[in-house]
Amino acid sequence: MQRVRYLIWKELLELKDDPRLFVIVVLAPIIQLFLLGYAATTDVREVPVLVVDADRSTASRDLIARFTASPHFSVVGLVGSTDAVDGYFERSRAWMALTIPAGYGEAIGRGRPQSVQVLADGSDANSTGVGMGYAAALLAGYAEELAVARIPAGVVRPPGGMPIEARVRVWFNPRLESRNFMLPGVLALLLLAVTTILAAMGIVRERERGTLEQLNVSPLRRWELIVGKLLPYAIVGMIDVCLVISVTVLWFQVPLRGSVVLLFAMAAVYLLTTLGLGLFISTISATEQQAEMTAAFFFLIPMVFLSGFVFPIENMPDVIQRFTYLIPLRYFLVILRSIFLKGVGLETFWPEALALLAWGLTVLSLAVLRSTKRTA
Repeated sequence: MQRVRYLIWKELLELKDDPRLFVIVVLAPIIQLFLLGYAATTDVREVPVLVVDADRSTASRDLIARFTASPHFSVVGLVGSTDAVDGYFERSRAWMALTIPAGYGEAIGRGRPQSVQVLADGSDANSTGVGMGYAAALLAGYAEELAVARIPAGVVRPPGGMPIEARVRVWFNPRLESRNFMLPGVLALLLLAVTTILAAMGIVRERERGTLEQLNVSPLRRWELIVGKLLPYAIVGMIDVCLVISVTVLWFQVPLRGSVVLLFAMAAVYLLTTLGLGLFISTISATEQQAEMTAAFFFLIPMVFLSGFVFPIENMPDVIQRFTYLIPLRYFLVILRSIFLKGVGLETFWPEALALLAWGLTVLSLAVLRSTKRTA
């Protein structure tokens, strides 16, 4: 073990003398966390809406006031004809248009059914879909208020009118803030990128400098060399875990409802996977640039796309969904979000933890078998 300690100390000294280390380990994760924390969100607020009011009545102004008061919409214009809608959509000044026809106020006053039209710019399908959902909910709530207002005081609502009343309660993320869902995943992405690339490039750098051959002829055994080379990067990874969790919880106010000890334990299992992947990449790369490109294009980018972080796995074709079971990031995302938002323990996500451990042991074993270190 003394040989391993000396090797670990050597690696830490090299990391300390590397001017890029502080940027990679400390600044880069924090900067990316802030950028993704504020930019990577699926929340849609203040959807720009153009109002076409052909009625100009008290009832139409009341409906417009509902959109104006809603935090989900921002009324950017009020016109009297639909001819202006195309110009607003073409210049992206509005995403949606609410058209109130002439005679709307009279129909509402007499209790007759009346339709309003909602037009939408489908260029951004996701944002438009969310905005349409907000508009539908707002109009349904307004229609319900009008129906109730027509019932005389003390009269029970007749059967057949709104027989079901939905009372919705959201668990784990009551305000439906996408930040609470996204930021725990950012921790997984940062660990994957930082530790995998550092481990791969650290070993390849030894090969480029010729010092790896000196280690090969040293009394170090194969397992001692691997542990001594990878453990310093595991320490770097744990430092990043502390930094990211601190910023996520203290700055962004993302709730951490589960066990912190369990979170670090699962992070250690995940590091076994990322470091093993880095070691494997080092066995198939001849230069640092090649290792970095291999890690990015053949492993990191496909894992991000197929893990469920960007696109829901349920929306993927069946063949691709089966392939995602080979992605370790998929399992760690489930574990992180379960600990952060749901506060559950290992008894709930043990299948994901077991799959993550199996993936890590497999890739690490494969990397060890491919290594060329001779036993003393």
